[in-house]
Amino acid sequence: MDNLTASAKKFFKNKNVVTIIGVVVILILLYIGYSTQINNAVEPVQVPVATQTIQPRTEITDDMVQLVDMPNISLSDNVIRSKAQIVGQYSNVNSVIPEGSMFYTDTVISQEELPDAAFTKVKSGEVVYNFPVNMESTYGNSIFPGNMIDIYMKVGNGTDEKIMIGKLIENIEVLAVKDSSGRAVFENTSEQRTPAMLIFGLKSNLYTILKKASYMDSLGVELYPVPHGGQVDTEGATAVSTQQLVDYIDAHSVSLPEEETTTDDALRPTVKETGGNPNTVTITFPDGCDGTYTCTYVKDGGRSQTVTKRTQELVYTGEGTLTATVQEDDGTAHSITIDIPMNNSTNTGQ
Repeated sequence: MDNLTASAKKFFKNKNVVTIIGVVVILILLYIGYSTQINNAVEPVQVPVATQTIQPRTEITDDMVQLVDMPNISLSDNVIRSKAQIVGQYSNVNSVIPEGSMFYTDTVISQEELPDAAFTKVKSGEVVYNFPVNMESTYGNSIFPGNMIDIYMKVGNGTDEKIMIGKLIENIEVLAVKDSSGRAVFENTSEQRTPAMLIFGLKSNLYTILKKASYMDSLGVELYPVPHGGQVDTEGATAVSTQQLVDYIDAHSVSLPEEETTTDDALRPTVKETGGNPNTVTITFPDGCDGTYTCTYVKDGGRSQTVTKRTQELVYTGEGTLTATVQEDDGTAHSITIDIPMNNSTNTGQ
């Protein structure tokens, strides 16, 4: 036994032997670690993929999603790995999810997060107007969001009375072009959509004038858009001024006195600015954003953000826009939309 112990001590005192043993142990550990990493990387995991091409703003139902095995190494961090996180959600605006594609965090959003950029871009003090159009009146679908247009008005049928043509309203920014189902015509989609309406904002007096004129079909009144600065052929017609057209509209309609409205809305959010650069803007919501109401805000036409507290601070380093909304369970909305300037003024949403 003593001889065996002495031999063992002598064996381990040999530096070359110890070095070799150490190298072998390290190699074994490296092999085990490498093999574990490889196995984890290639181990298949179930991932949701689309069973069909999903267009923008589409609710994702159970039959649109199936689970397939994919190697773990092929999945990026923004891939959604749970089917429960997808079904009942919506495809994002301007996001087409192809058949067989995985679902990503930036292509799937909740219904509350679905923005309509047209409404968030309406300036403070303006009213949204839905102007009916077709393929012909949009010059073969050539009027895009962001284009500036003028609205021309034609009066008369050329038989019973002489035709009058003139510019009724000018320099209007088109906020959206939509089809008859309310879908944006120029969304990133493979579908061919036909323009049916132009969405833009108007001051209340111009909104009233245009709305009155839109009801005068029996008088031969036609309204049509023209790219701003474009020329209209008035051959065979009498060119008239904007004021003459307004006088004609007023002469054939009755204006009812407007009811007094109050800005005292207890559920309407208020907004306060510090001014300067940067400009800190504080939104104050009513009590109940943590469950009773749905409280949201949209900054500079971006994605709708949901809040659960009474106040929300935002920082603006330049001019921008802000919309804050409180929505009741029955869908009634209380909103404020304002322009954020770079000055020292305070805006309380009055």
